[in-house]
Amino acid sequence: MSDQITHECGIAMVRLKQPLRYYQEKYGTPLWGFTKLYLLMEKQHNRGQDGAGVACVKLDMPAGEPFMFRERCVKANPLDKIFKSLLGEYHRQVDRGTIHPEFAETVKQNFEFGGELLLGHLRYGTSGGYNISSCHPFFRRSPWPTRNLALCGNFNLTNTTELNDNLIAMGQHPIFATDTQALLEKIGFYLDEEHTNIYRHLRDVEKLPGRESADRISAELDLARVLKQAGEKWDGGYVLAGAVGNGDAFVARDPSGIRPCFYFEDDDVIAFASERAPLMTVFDLELAQVEEVPPGHVMVIKRDGVMTSTAFQPEMPRTSCAFERIYFSRGNDIDIYRERKALGARLADQVLEAVDHDWGHSVFSFIPNTAEVAYYGLVSALRERRRLEVKDEILRASAAGELTEDKLDDLILRNWPRAEKVVSKDIKLRTFIGQENLRNQLASHVYDITYGSVDPGRDNLVCVDDSIVRGTTLRKSILRILTRLNPRKIIIVSTAPQIRYPDCYGIDMSEIGKFIAFEAAVLLLKETGQEDVLTEVYQRCLRAVETGESVNHVKLIYDGFTPEEISARISRLVYPQDVAWAGKVEVIYQTVENLHAAVPNHSGDWFFTGDFPTPGGYRVVNQAYLNFFENSDRRSY
Repeated sequence: MSDQITHECGIAMVRLKQPLRYYQEKYGTPLWGFTKLYLLMEKQHNRGQDGAGVACVKLDMPAGEPFMFRERCVKANPLDKIFKSLLGEYHRQVDRGTIHPEFAETVKQNFEFGGELLLGHLRYGTSGGYNISSCHPFFRRSPWPTRNLALCGNFNLTNTTELNDNLIAMGQHPIFATDTQALLEKIGFYLDEEHTNIYRHLRDVEKLPGRESADRISAELDLARVLKQAGEKWDGGYVLAGAVGNGDAFVARDPSGIRPCFYFEDDDVIAFASERAPLMTVFDLELAQVEEVPPGHVMVIKRDGVMTSTAFQPEMPRTSCAFERIYFSRGNDIDIYRERKALGARLADQVLEAVDHDWGHSVFSFIPNTAEVAYYGLVSALRERRRLEVKDEILRASAAGELTEDKLDDLILRNWPRAEKVVSKDIKLRTFIGQENLRNQLASHVYDITYGSVDPGRDNLVCVDDSIVRGTTLRKSILRILTRLNPRKIIIVSTAPQIRYPDCYGIDMSEIGKFIAFEAAVLLLKETGQEDVLTEVYQRCLRAVETGESVNHVKLIYDGFTPEEISARISRLVYPQDVAWAGKVEVIYQTVENLHAAVPNHSGDWFFTGDFPTPGGYRVVNQAYLNFFENSDRRSY
């Protein structure tokens, strides 16, 4: 993605089902679970570079001993810093003789993360800033283990204000910070209720003494019931992972299946992650061993290690986020790999038309790095088409007696689709630039080109990108640097359709005025004398926000133009300024129909089509347009 947008976070959970000494004996280290948590997070580092956090719960700790721990970091390379710090402390204790790794009980007693339940989070900031107070896991503390809660997630809610108002109505005094805080307090409220109801029954009816009462509360605590009560009014896309101080844990997924989550269980461990491939790699699994968390369900792991799955939200049509497949998730998942290749292949017809079938003077490349797999798919499809053309021409020439050695050379050797690595990306620089404003300032230094890879003045240059959101990086960096190669024409190919509408379920794309497709459509309205449509949409959105109407009135902005007309206007918008190059630029987008064909099981396409899966989405899109029209920089959710 040439425009860096903050987006999906990542979660990881490791729940050991055996005592620590078991892992020392079987795997040679009592930190087996701790290491697996690190690997799961490292394999998902693509999901968060603005911060990282880990939490740990130790089972069966004596009264008076701490049992729940947390570490967070928002500095550069936060994941490495957290684990380097924790392992550094571990080895210092080994050197001091307070920890003897061969005796697992010394690890559990003296190392904060020598526990059985481990929780990890990788953060891309969408709201709440980049400070440590916005970094997951969030903590809610109590002297009762069953009322302690650590919470993290990959989510955005569209109705945080409503949830906070509900907390106020209950008599709470919530701090208006982030949707995570609202969820923490809402879950915490019902966790307290659950604890108190069990406690009062045991005290007043069964007359149990305190210690026995605490054990019974832990055994009878029903986290599925807690999540069902707390989540009644949640609107958004989410995966939530929580750990309770007694050792219970849960992972809950939204009923539309918008955000992804997978899990694995055997006799040693239960593990969750936002992506499937990290579980397969870290635990050396086959595809069939990893399962998907069902939408609208909460997976609860009790303190005894038994896991259950319970529906906690009403069933809704499944609309899993298509962007997970296009861009967010790593491409080493076999299904995602195939889908990205299919996305590239389905662009072949448009690309061939753009280069006028000029095989001999066209170079095919990609914008690193997530577009690479789609690029392979495009090149494969182009080669298949060229093979068919060559076959037909050989058969025709043979039948006409025109098949010569020079003819064969011309067909087979000289006009084969030419693939080059034209654009390179400085990965270290990209990693260093953690926040979006810094990325934009230094964007022109992230990309570089391979000089001499294009025949100046003669070749068309086709570059595949996974998506084009705002067009900022195209305008400020990529196209400007590509003109140094002096191609005859530059064709930028997006594997995603035009992004026309905001997202409110995880991706920070709330400002509709910054989308280049929207910018192009507005310009076309003005240039064709239809500027009154802008005011009409404003009036409609205003009424919709006031009445709560679930209709996307912003669609009217695009209705008068074909996707090709909007793409042509985008091509003019991104044309590089103040350069000596005078060639042509063409921007090609994937069609929505081809997206659905390539990615059939992830129908969540609201950013392309404007068809939102929950009422909150319609409220957000209409509010986003009001903000644009009123020139307001407030958030739309």
